[in-house]
Amino acid sequence: MAVNLLVVTKGHPYDYNGFHAMFDENPEVAATFVDQPAAQAVLRPEHVAPYDAVLFYDMWGIPFAPGDTGQPSEDYARSISALLEAGKGIVMLNHALVQWPMWPVWREISGTTFRLSQGEVDGRIVPGSGYRGGAGEPHRNATHRLTPVGAPHPVTRGLEAGFEISDELYLRMPVAASPDIVPLMKSDYAFTQANFNPPPLASKAEQAAWTHEDGDNVIVWAKRTRNSPVVASDAGDGPPAYANAGFRRMLANVIAWVASDEARAWARQR
Repeated sequence: MAVNLLVVTKGHPYDYNGFHAMFDENPEVAATFVDQPAAQAVLRPEHVAPYDAVLFYDMWGIPFAPGDTGQPSEDYARSISALLEAGKGIVMLNHALVQWPMWPVWREISGTTFRLSQGEVDGRIVPGSGYRGGAGEPHRNATHRLTPVGAPHPVTRGLEAGFEISDELYLRMPVAASPDIVPLMKSDYAFTQANFNPPPLASKAEQAAWTHEDGDNVIVWAKRTRNSPVVASDAGDGPPAYANAGFRRMLANVIAWVASDEARAWARQR
């Protein structure tokens, strides 16, 4: 039976046809797409219940406007909390990890260390994260190789030899070592400051003075957050990734796993 998947989008430009094709051409997934902010109504417990998993590909909650706190409404915060307590499978791709930077719960869900500007992560002040790809100059997409990390995992099934991909990359601090986080795929790229653009939303002064130590090469990982199995992936920015056979296989594996009884049982372990 196909996984009944809710896909949340908007807030960041993307190639519509290429992105949708990854789901339309996978017979094991029945995907429903919803844009922000309408997604905030669809994610209420009474509406999201029929879905096996939710994939976030939105970039919402960035406080651009004066007076915007970057905090979710109480209704949306309750919906996300209910999603986690219910143990719904969650996938977070690329810029979805960056959204809601002022809302600690969002970072809790994925465990990412990415920051749009200098700030606190895991109790310490860290620099804003760098990025390479998208429309960023001078460093555009990097071609690199992804290979599995550690013990065999359902997400990496069929990808034991790894795969090459051209995609956006992030320069960020290592993801915290934790029994709730399982590294899945690492990149062979050199995560050094010279290869990355400075934080995109930092002030000009911060960008000019930006320094960052060598970053984390684990760019796909699993995490258990409350009762939910989560897979977070820095990869998945644009058409070269959407059309990449290795990335498609990994994404199919991710969706199948987070929706499985096995993943939900793992997430509930304490």
